[in-house]
Amino acid sequence: MGQPEGCATLEAFGSSALVAVTDVAELDTARSVVERTVTDFDVACSRFRDDSELSAVNAAAGAPVEVGPVLLEAVTAALKAARLTGGHVDPTVGQALISLGYDRDFELVAGAGGDGGGALSRVLGSVPGWRTVTVDPDHSTVRVAPGVVLDLGATAKALAADHAATAANAATGCGVLVSFGGDLAIAGAAPTDGWRIRVTDDHRSGFDAPGQWISLSSGGLATSSTAVRRWRTSSGTAHHLVDPVTGRSADSVWRTVSVCAGSCLDANIASTASIIRGETAAAWLEEQQLPSRLVGTDGVARHVAGWPSEGDDL
Repeated sequence: MGQPEGCATLEAFGSSALVAVTDVAELDTARSVVERTVTDFDVACSRFRDDSELSAVNAAAGAPVEVGPVLLEAVTAALKAARLTGGHVDPTVGQALISLGYDRDFELVAGAGGDGGGALSRVLGSVPGWRTVTVDPDHSTVRVAPGVVLDLGATAKALAADHAATAANAATGCGVLVSFGGDLAIAGAAPTDGWRIRVTDDHRSGFDAPGQWISLSSGGLATSSTAVRRWRTSSGTAHHLVDPVTGRSADSVWRTVSVCAGSCLDANIASTASIIRGETAAAWLEEQQLPSRLVGTDGVARHVAGWPSEGDDL
């Protein structure tokens, strides 16, 4: 990000987060609202908390579980993602991720190094498919088939960014940008020249990392990458983007895909699906009219659907 004034950073969802406002006097209020949103989504949607609502659903052995509005919306959004992408973004990848070694907060997985891996030497986890999940909005229940493990990592963080930005804008009356792990949402009036954003493989990179400066005034931006959230296993390197067809980390022609859309959720659905789709992603994004930047494994950036090419280091 290129907004040092009127910004605050915090930890959220096992990653770094940023809150930016157009009125510096409202920064503390905006941050407080964002922190409440993070707590609400963590309690509802975390796969790594034994006391989360999601853990209760996963442990219910096929029985419907009454849940709160946050998880109900998050699971509904995840099923929307699966439907829109033809199953490329599938919330039932939880067991596959566990089998790959991603069975706790990522900093613990990464910190374990090779000892934290070894999972690929076991039987790969299956991906039962999103149609094994049932949401009953009338009774506020979620049910998964026995043995299915939901993981909402591909959509819940982006949905949380949308909620946080909207709530902070309502509380402050000024323009707000919220970024969770580089996936960001904008609400309210942006600065005159838009929010200036540095797009790279890893949102934690410094401004000198290879990438591109862009400006956004509305909507959302999401980046999915195989270059981050990687860990070693006895069978090689794994990452968190699972191909539902194979149950393995996706072997994609793209190392990073960034997408702009009307919301952070829609942007994240498209960026994640693009990694899984591989070679057909660029044409698909063009058809969806979603401005996108795709960086191949060869390090060359491709720009589609109106994403500017000027000033890209790659």
